[in-house]
Amino acid sequence: MDGFPILSVMLAVPAIAAIACLFLSADGARWTALGATFVDLALGILLWLNYDIGGAQWQFAEQGIRLGFFSWDLGIDGFALMLIMLSVFLMPICIGASWRSVTKRVPEYMAAFLLTEVLMIGTFAAQDLFLFYLFFEAGLIPMYLIIGIWGGANRIYASYKFFLYTLLGSLLMLVAMLYMAGTAGTSSIPALQAYDFPAGVQTWLWLAFFASFAVKMPMWPVHTWLPDAHVQAPTAGSVILAGVLLKLGGYGFLRFSLPMFPEASGQLTWLIFGLSAVAVIYTSLVALVQADMKKLIAYSSVAHMAIVTIGLFAFNRQGIEGAMIMMLSHGLVSGALFLCVGVIYDRLHTREIARYGGLSINMPRYAILFLFFTMASIGLPGTSGFVAEFLALMGTYQVSTWTALLCTTSIILGAAYMLYLYRRIAYGEIPSDEVRAMPDLSRRELWLMAPIAAVVLWMGVYPESFLAPMRKDVAVLLQRIDRAAPISDSRPTAGNPAAAAAHGAVHAPEHESTPGEAH
Repeated sequence: MDGFPILSVMLAVPAIAAIACLFLSADGARWTALGATFVDLALGILLWLNYDIGGAQWQFAEQGIRLGFFSWDLGIDGFALMLIMLSVFLMPICIGASWRSVTKRVPEYMAAFLLTEVLMIGTFAAQDLFLFYLFFEAGLIPMYLIIGIWGGANRIYASYKFFLYTLLGSLLMLVAMLYMAGTAGTSSIPALQAYDFPAGVQTWLWLAFFASFAVKMPMWPVHTWLPDAHVQAPTAGSVILAGVLLKLGGYGFLRFSLPMFPEASGQLTWLIFGLSAVAVIYTSLVALVQADMKKLIAYSSVAHMAIVTIGLFAFNRQGIEGAMIMMLSHGLVSGALFLCVGVIYDRLHTREIARYGGLSINMPRYAILFLFFTMASIGLPGTSGFVAEFLALMGTYQVSTWTALLCTTSIILGAAYMLYLYRRIAYGEIPSDEVRAMPDLSRRELWLMAPIAAVVLWMGVYPESFLAPMRKDVAVLLQRIDRAAPISDSRPTAGNPAAAAAHGAVHAPEHESTPGEAH
């Protein structure tokens, strides 16, 4: 594929289709959007098949116009590849989920979703600091419109809250970026990842980026915009918001905070661990008492993303790999759960849990798929959720036994609220004739959920397919950040105060392994 600008083409296809949708009828816009997302999915598969595992860190590099510090530089590593694949995989499903449920201003709706795809792929592929910021922040606009125009009764409040939270958090990041480009003399992300900022400055830069990424994740206590956004967003909006847009914060930590500010990351690990532990316990308990299905799944997303943050800041291979698998797994499973909510909402037009019951009687196919995704969310062995939680918690345990202990409660609490939800929806007596009359999954709905179920199972049974492209990038990142890794609180023997020695022993094998070696 030498010389073929595949990343630019993946950006151009949905961008051109978005413009075309504005001049088409509703049905024409639907088919154009579906076709464009399938083309990007095919290009994404081609990208994955041609990715050289163990090769150069940055592949499919493209360089275009340059304006001062700003330049059109694209390229991907294993981390970006996996998140781009998640994006292009979910987009056709989002278009299919909107096929019948969205009936007003359909061309504009499809154009907004295609624009969202452009900005997501651009964020993951950007290799220039300001190009990343452009894509990262512009992603607010189509999602703001999707919630504000096609959302529920309180859509205006939810869309403004979503926009203001995420925009205000990013202003500090822009100031930090301007300082970094001026100090280092470049806005190239690969170059900045190798640049050593003074330790004192790193703390302020880290906090500026944290203000943006913590909101995007979202981390407790700046998570309050998420339940409102999910509840008011249309089904496909919730799928792409939970599936991909929440991953922008985790990707930011991985791409900027850790490699560019390693000393600050090590010194402030306690902050990440503390906020994440609170998020896991608090939001899980809040989820347990929700009466709205979407709110329950939204709060569970905050708890799951907390597992991502502790894994990333564990400063070891298992934690980082677990965090990445959790981002992919959560994107698939939470997206599927929102689809499950959308299926029955389209029939009964309510998300109130108490209105449902006994769906396993008249909707058996729906009940089976809903149960599968419920188990994947809990972390059942054989599903992607198990691999993600096991790796992330194992990596965290090597650094902080207390954080690992507190966050492991997510397994118990997650089982509590998800099984409680499933029991109330699928079992018991059918509460009304309206529920009894609800038909089972249509062929279209089955085709929307079945591919997600297949990938969740694939990731759970053979996670190496997803870990292999990222393994060298994990090794490169560890070489950069290992010097700043926090000292473990574990003790190899009773009464032995040599925590630092134990810490060094834990990390020593990382330097001896080869990038392609299995761990």
